[in-house]
Amino acid sequence: MRILITNDDGINAPGLVVLERIAAEIAGPQGEVWVVAPAFEQSGVGHCISYSHPTLIAELGPRRFATEGSPADCVLAGLYHVMKDNRPDLILSGVNRGNNSGENVLYSGTIGGAMEAALQGIKSIALSQFFGPLNAKLADPFEAAVQHGAALIRRLLDKGIWDEEDYRIFYNINFPALPAAGVKGVKVANQGFRRYTAFSLEPHTSPTGRQFLWIKGGEQGRATLPGADITANVEGYISVTPLRADLTAHDRLAELEAALA
Repeated sequence: MRILITNDDGINAPGLVVLERIAAEIAGPQGEVWVVAPAFEQSGVGHCISYSHPTLIAELGPRRFATEGSPADCVLAGLYHVMKDNRPDLILSGVNRGNNSGENVLYSGTIGGAMEAALQGIKSIALSQFFGPLNAKLADPFEAAVQHGAALIRRLLDKGIWDEEDYRIFYNINFPALPAAGVKGVKVANQGFRRYTAFSLEPHTSPTGRQFLWIKGGEQGRATLPGADITANVEGYISVTPLRADLTAHDRLAELEAALA
């Protein structure tokens, strides 16, 4: 199996090292793991692509490349440049430092990379590690992802739903903020929503009098509605959420059509 991996924390991020280990285990001794990752951190860029300017790419070693672009750029670079003659069988994005459950899905560059892979017709999975007081100070805070990631991906590859619709399914995995031994299991969950918080900003004035705006995140560690990915993670479970890039509110189409008739 040929696997392409990327992330949004950058080519030197510890979560990418974790994903390389997971990918190597899945690919097996006869497989290949290729890395195309951002040269610097790209958190929060979502599904951004560098449409209006070129993207520099550098080969750092065998099957290892860095680009001055977003995770979606990295996927495109992998498919149409680095691996153009032998496309990957699977694209993995992560392991993100921090959760990508709930509304974080919409901002996440990690998700953006997996989404672009799905739009290109490649099986893809995004992986993220929730951080909290029970794992942040471990020798390896990604311990839950390290020990449970490969087996879960294999289960998805063997038994998951992989359709060939225009907007193909891809998967979002979030590991709870626990040591590996504390993980209670796996739950299939919907994308939740944190009603109690939202992104905001805080203005700061520099010594020269210029004003700068810092984007601020909110509290992440409270459970939301039953069945949501956030709740599963807070309760100690790995969440698996099937996603599509289609943003249509299908449940409101008929109602809107009737209202506008």
